[in-house]
Amino acid sequence: MFIGFVALNQSLYDSLQEAGFILKFKPTIPDADGEIKGNIDADLVLLAAREVTEYDKAVIVSSDGDFYSLVQYLYEDRKLEIVLSPDIKNCSSLLKQTAREKIWFMNELRGKLEYKKEKHRPRTEP
Repeated sequence: MFIGFVALNQSLYDSLQEAGFILKFKPTIPDADGEIKGNIDADLVLLAAREVTEYDKAVIVSSDGDFYSLVQYLYEDRKLEIVLSPDIKNCSSLLKQTAREKIWFMNELRGKLEYKKEKHRPRTEP
C-alpha cells in the first residue's frame, strides 16, 4: 500500500502492518488549501504495471480518474478484480466507464460492511 507518511498516523501504520499490509511510504506536502498530499498515483500505476505478472488480480481503491488508464490496462489483461470507489457521487465518470461492471461503491456497501454491536437482550425464562 502506497501511503503518505504523517508522523501522527503511526498507530494506523502499525495496525495496517500488523494486519499484513506492506506499506510504501511517500513524503507528504501540503497543497494550496493546506491539505496533506502524498501523491502516490504514479507510484501505484508504475508498480501495478511493472509487476503485473506477479499477481493474479488487482483491487484498486479510488474514485480518481487518473487511474483510468491503469484500470483499462488491467481490465483488458483480465487482471482487474474490482475497483472500490468510496463514493458514487465523487467518482470520476471516466473511471466508472472504464471499470464497467467491475466497480463497487463503498457507500452502497455500508449495510454489508458496517460493524453493528449486538444489542443485549433480556434473558427470558422458559
